[in-house]
Amino acid sequence: MRNGGPVPMTGAVREKDPVRRTELAAFLRSRRERISPADVGLPPGLRRRTPGLRREEVAQLAGVGVTWYTWLEQGRRINASVQVLDAVARTLRLDTAEREHLYRLADVPEVRPADGCGVLEPEVHTILENLDPLPASVYNSRYDLLAWNAPYGALLPNMVRRELPERNAIWQCFTCPACCNPVLNAEAEQALMVATLRAGFVRHIGEPSWVEFVRGLSKASPTFAAMWADHEVAQPGKRMKIFQHSAVGEVRTTSTSMALPSPPETRMVVYTPMDDESRERIARLRANSEAQAVDHVH
Repeated sequence: MRNGGPVPMTGAVREKDPVRRTELAAFLRSRRERISPADVGLPPGLRRRTPGLRREEVAQLAGVGVTWYTWLEQGRRINASVQVLDAVARTLRLDTAEREHLYRLADVPEVRPADGCGVLEPEVHTILENLDPLPASVYNSRYDLLAWNAPYGALLPNMVRRELPERNAIWQCFTCPACCNPVLNAEAEQALMVATLRAGFVRHIGEPSWVEFVRGLSKASPTFAAMWADHEVAQPGKRMKIFQHSAVGEVRTTSTSMALPSPPETRMVVYTPMDDESRERIARLRANSEAQAVDHVH
């Protein structure tokens, strides 16, 4: 609680693992001790028994109660909100990895950028390009489409032409009319997508961007709302995905999902044709797309 006393955990709140709380206490002490008073514009003072900032200085700079922060660093059983931990993280000058570690140790949802995207490494774009002629893309755990190669763009042109937040696979799968849905086996795919989204949602409980996304899609699609209420969970993996393209017809693929190390919760999805006919149709779409691009330039 900001500018207030510590809030003990009630019986309704799950007790944190004692080992986790011990690790949290040790981590906070180690981060506090590496920052000198001069680093944050404070006088050095006298009789400092340990290096770095004092607990009361961290509390003051973060705008939290001294007793609350002391209890937190002692591994006591108290509530730690996202907002307060964020203030502590800024005060202790934690980098991205350290900040994520703090939130995991505190067992609270981590706050991520509102768009949920992050910056992809240049090597990821190189891999996407070199996967050609296989369609490939990068999604985050909310199914925002972050990057793609030319075959993917030729296969799903309406998806790549959109801007976020509408450039989202699960949003399009549930809101696109049946006559125009590029996913032929949409009914089976929807159940898996919702279960995967639910598994990712647990890391973002309380985050406005995620709450608004689920609320908006539930309003736009009663089918999604009903599936979401079932609380099914699943992890991304390998499965059959069948596309319907107006120019070439049915394209049958095996969808393979692979986690990326950075940014967090991103994955590369590669679509491998299941037969020669599907492979030929993807190649035809790719060639048509290139021809149109040349005509547009001239």
